[in-house]
Amino acid sequence: MLFVCYPRCTTCQKAKKWLLENGVAFDERHIKENNPTIEELKDWHKMSGLPLKKFFNTSGQLYRQLKLKDKLPTMSDDEQYNLLASDGMLVKRPILIGDDFVLVGFKETDWKAALDIE
Repeated sequence: MLFVCYPRCTTCQKAKKWLLENGVAFDERHIKENNPTIEELKDWHKMSGLPLKKFFNTSGQLYRQLKLKDKLPTMSDDEQYNLLASDGMLVKRPILIGDDFVLVGFKETDWKAALDIE
């Protein structure tokens, strides 16, 4: 399992703590130092079943600086993938990638269900 996070993000810290407490084995990847590729983003997007917009860190500084709230609706998927791949800080985190699921953001109930934890 791959856990993509930004270590200084409190939500990522909470998710990591939860994974450790529940004995979930994972590889950790620092999203700013090793941001997702376009191919990874396409795969994760498809596996997640979520709208592509859900992969954007809408509360991030860079998102606001680039005024993406106004620009995203008119951008193609390829333009959005390119943008997400250009800087890990634009990507919502944490992301947990399993063999047959992708979870974006930390919602304990969703994570419990995906990992079959009571």
